[in-house]
Amino acid sequence: MTVSVMVVDDHPMWREGVARDLAERGFEVVATAGDAASAVRIAKAVRPDVVLMDLNLGELSGVDATLLITGELPGTRVLVLSASGEHDDVLQAVKAGASGYLVKSASAEELVDAVSRTAAGDAVFTAGLAGLVLGEYRRMAAAPGDSAEEKPQLTERETEVLRLVAKGLTARQIANRLVISHRTVENHVQSTLRKLQLHNRVELARYAIEHGLDSEPEAQR
Repeated sequence: MTVSVMVVDDHPMWREGVARDLAERGFEVVATAGDAASAVRIAKAVRPDVVLMDLNLGELSGVDATLLITGELPGTRVLVLSASGEHDDVLQAVKAGASGYLVKSASAEELVDAVSRTAAGDAVFTAGLAGLVLGEYRRMAAAPGDSAEEKPQLTERETEVLRLVAKGLTARQIANRLVISHRTVENHVQSTLRKLQLHNRVELARYAIEHGLDSEPEAQR
């Protein structure tokens, strides 16, 4: 199945160049946008699988657009592609609902792989940034808060998959680790997302860390 992509960037030459490269690699580029307001409006109309989102878009930022798109289009994932690798930018994008974060110094091969993995539901980050995000979630989980909420009931296998998601493994790595099919992993992930009312693997990882699942043994025998 062809992955549909929307490219959002305020620099026309960069925007069109990325769109052309993705189209040449077999993606269906359904739209482009040069500002956040247009991005939100067009995304609602075309409902792409992945929005490739810049952050520096003017008065309304890429973080704002990400928050609106992920809030209103749960079937659309946002992958940030930004010149900034600043920690605050990364964390704000993820908190807004972005599934991943790639810096613009990434190669064409890295971009193609990141878009494909984002469409498949993976959380994709430029090297070093995934640890930053998980570290922030651990810090937030350690802060005082209300822990009296009732936890949804997950199966033993769903919990096992969730624990590996929190460790940063991709769906294929989880499949290899548990000796199950990639499709079975995806089914468990989607089931867990529905039960927890979450949208992507980054949110799953945060949930797992907040509930201490990232520190449990990987297998109970």
